[in-house]
Amino acid sequence: MGSVEEDRALLEDCLIQNEGSGLYTGDGSVDFHGKPVLKRSTGNWKACPFILGTECCERLAYYGIATNLVSYLTKKLNEGNVSAARNVTTWQGTCYLTPLIGAVLADAYWGRYWTIAAFSTIYLMGMCTLTLSASVPALKPVECLDSVCPSATPAQYAVFFFGLYLIALGTGGIKPCVSSFGADQFDDTDPKERVSKGSFFNWFYFSINIGALISSSFLVWIQDNAGWGLGFGIPALFMGIAIASFFSGTPLYRFQKPGGSPLTRMCQVLVASFRKWNQKVPEDSSLLYETQSSAIEGSRKIEHSDELKCLDKAAVLSDNEIKSGDFSDPWKLCTVTQVEEMKILIRMFPIWATGIVFSAVYAQMSTMFVEQGTMMDTRVGSFTIPPASLSTFDVISVIFWVPVYDRIIVPVARKFTRKERGFSELQRMGIGLFLSVLCMSAAALVEIVRLQLARSLGLVDEAVPVPLNIFWQVPQYMLLGAAEVFTFIGQLEFFYDQSPDAMRSLCSALSLLTTALGNYLSSFILTVVTYFTTRGGNSGWIPDNLNEGHLDYFFWLLAGLSFLNMIVYTACASKYKHKKTS
Repeated sequence: MGSVEEDRALLEDCLIQNEGSGLYTGDGSVDFHGKPVLKRSTGNWKACPFILGTECCERLAYYGIATNLVSYLTKKLNEGNVSAARNVTTWQGTCYLTPLIGAVLADAYWGRYWTIAAFSTIYLMGMCTLTLSASVPALKPVECLDSVCPSATPAQYAVFFFGLYLIALGTGGIKPCVSSFGADQFDDTDPKERVSKGSFFNWFYFSINIGALISSSFLVWIQDNAGWGLGFGIPALFMGIAIASFFSGTPLYRFQKPGGSPLTRMCQVLVASFRKWNQKVPEDSSLLYETQSSAIEGSRKIEHSDELKCLDKAAVLSDNEIKSGDFSDPWKLCTVTQVEEMKILIRMFPIWATGIVFSAVYAQMSTMFVEQGTMMDTRVGSFTIPPASLSTFDVISVIFWVPVYDRIIVPVARKFTRKERGFSELQRMGIGLFLSVLCMSAAALVEIVRLQLARSLGLVDEAVPVPLNIFWQVPQYMLLGAAEVFTFIGQLEFFYDQSPDAMRSLCSALSLLTTALGNYLSSFILTVVTYFTTRGGNSGWIPDNLNEGHLDYFFWLLAGLSFLNMIVYTACASKYKHKKTS
């Protein structure tokens, strides 16, 4: 009766030793019903169109809100520039903070599939609430009369921000899981599928930017010209399509079983190592406690590393444990794999931290770049270009560089570096950080030209656009897009590949957390700059009338921080040691 299951288990064990040679996957993945899956009929590129379609539609919905949100806050809710920018970056930061919630639920209890399904429903509810707040007259402020613009009532603010933060919660269950769930479709023990996984991350980010392209062009135009009710309603419709696309691929998916709470396992390592603080770590690491196969469901064993030996105390067998033969209490004794999970997270921390400044630079695209664009000439003939739609050039840059990187740069680099993916993830991220310095420098130079023109035309005291074409902003958007391709995709690869098997959603969430903290850092820098530059009655660097400010100083500040960040990153990356599984 049990022979079929035993044969399948044996095949899986053989696959680990003979990569890619069997019928079944060797990474422990199962089908929807929890049974081992056949390679030829599941996963790989067959399952990816549904996942990529889901991500494309979901990102279209997200950027359909985020790209032009600062304009809605200033023009419809009548907020000032700094207040609107702060609200946008705080909300975007929250969107990248909530993935910690979704990641813990996915890794510990629900699995990635059901986490995506549950939080997608919350997301759709938020989109519908936001659409109602912009459509129902009682839920939005009345239009401005001449120069008098009534503020939104507390109830109107409440409905709008309730919908906005439902979206932030909903995205928390999707963002850390979709990329990892897509990567789960490729078997780590199969060399061909392992290379395809690296390509998947490129095309995953490509699909994100297809959605962003539609949002930053078509949807921004709809919002500015046809109304915000329709402009928010279309993204809500696409969120519904995203959910349908995701469920459609269910029979083809490969699933990884949740391995229990990663936060609990980390706490167990800390408690056990503290309890055994006086124990001596043996010179021979094979004497440390480890089970025959990984004790963590859905995870392969991780080889011992010589770093952070104080944590190895958690895996030291005490005399009492050896005598009693009781190794069942993880709060007293942890496996080497469990200890190595903790070490991996600590090793990744410096790399993770350097992503925060880059994310603060990226946050400018939907805030200060847009506000800079509103003070420039947006006319092309009889057509007026919405400033937020300039982010289309960021998307075009990404769409251009992804296939160029995947099809041209990687094969060429592979010949020189002998690496499967051309550049290592760390090298890729470093190139992106350098490009971010160039991006902020380009933005500062454009603002210098704009301010000089405002002074020469006597427009300093007038809150009107200067006759400098908005297309002068294109280089900063294009450079930011190129930086994304290197840094953000590099982060996706790095945090998936280097994370323990049973912590992949959590580590993906940690990579997204850099975006959250980057947005919060941007808000913090804005607040500090405003405080110090407006003392003594001065207008400050970023007044409501940018013609009398110094936005260029703000951009130079971020360029300087980015350069220092790149130096720190280079030092940390040069010392990083990669994980080894067995």
